[in-house]
Amino acid sequence: MPFINFATKEINCKIVYYGPGLSGKTTNIKWIYEHVKPENRGELITLATETERTLFFDFVPIEISDVKGFKVRFHLYTTPGQIIYQASRKLILKGVDGIVFVADSQEERHDANLDTLDDMIENLEDYGIDIKEIPLVFQYNKRDLPNILPVEILRRDLNRWECPDFEAIALKGTGILETFKEITKQVLKKLKK
Repeated sequence: MPFINFATKEINCKIVYYGPGLSGKTTNIKWIYEHVKPENRGELITLATETERTLFFDFVPIEISDVKGFKVRFHLYTTPGQIIYQASRKLILKGVDGIVFVADSQEERHDANLDTLDDMIENLEDYGIDIKEIPLVFQYNKRDLPNILPVEILRRDLNRWECPDFEAIALKGTGILETFKEITKQVLKKLKK
């Protein structure tokens, strides 16, 4: 649920990039950060382990739009993908307004995609959120690698709700902007209701 500050006339919306470890969540956030005008973004905060994996979250407030005289600010977070950080992933989902599920397209990572999606659904249910009611976009990342699953299989197994989805190569920026535009559009549409 968005946080509305009537004193500053700001609406703050939380978008979480969720997915298995090393699927490209942090790469998405960093690409968006680097391609947004400096005056429209806040500070990028990255907490990482010794192996450069995201430990807790990346946070990028980006001012995008204006809704009925209120400035809309999107706060972008990633979740740590490693299994040992399950509690952190759940905490980051608290108050979420929209989710991008970043799947790793590699065949050997499919079980990790499925397990992480189940984990996300369970965490949302713990907060009383029905996955069918929250803005959700799927991104099938790493499409440039040789050992990838066909999009049809990823779509069938992961995107059971027929949400918008995009192919991506996050390291090259392919599909990142399309994914981001779609999730912000969905969040704004729900906000205007």
